[in-house]
Amino acid sequence: MTEISLSNSSGRDAVVNMDSVLSQLRIRWLDANGRNAESVRTVKSPINRDFEALLDRFGDAAAVGQQLIDDDPEIDLEVVGIQLQKSSRVFVDTKRNLAHRISQTEVVRNPDGSERERRPRAMPAPNIAADTPLRWSGKMIAKEEAVRKFVFSTKVQLNHINGLTYDFLFGMAQELERANSLMILGAGPKSNQPLILRRGGTPYRGFLEGRTEGERYCLILHLSNLELKPPANQEVARD
Repeated sequence: MTEISLSNSSGRDAVVNMDSVLSQLRIRWLDANGRNAESVRTVKSPINRDFEALLDRFGDAAAVGQQLIDDDPEIDLEVVGIQLQKSSRVFVDTKRNLAHRISQTEVVRNPDGSERERRPRAMPAPNIAADTPLRWSGKMIAKEEAVRKFVFSTKVQLNHINGLTYDFLFGMAQELERANSLMILGAGPKSNQPLILRRGGTPYRGFLEGRTEGERYCLILHLSNLELKPPANQEVARD
């Protein structure tokens, strides 16, 4: 849960909660025989038995292939198949030792997938802190247009923390619902900067949606970092 400061169409600010959107549905997976089923993560191979490690051990790919025929050097019977409960990502160097200091590179690609640029990965600071209000931009985009123009990768929900912020957010949801549109929401004094939720996180465009039902409301902030554009020199098929 994160507290943010939000500004409405009249310029009034309020501190509200921002939460992940949680589904209230309880889903149970069954196999073909009606038995409970669930996804698990298992160890495929330890790092000291992957192809690069075997290549260092036996010299070349042909020797590794022969060893795979004659023996099973890639399998550790004590480790392979163990179910993982909790895991953390770590970085290793070319010798498969833990790396404690790394430099990350960001690769920018063209629409056709070719590489355009390599640059050090930026680690921007979050810009949705409670002391920096997210301004009501007033820029609307129809829902039908938004779903065809942007890819929404995630979403968060805005909730009130008391009676005053309930009125604040309920009125905002009503206004957006009447417009039947999404409001473009960004950081900065002009609400035109990308939203960064956490340090080093992905910059997103925000699209605020409002719904009401009686005295209940729902404010959902849809986040997108990918815009759909037609390819250049697109040919239109004709019958």
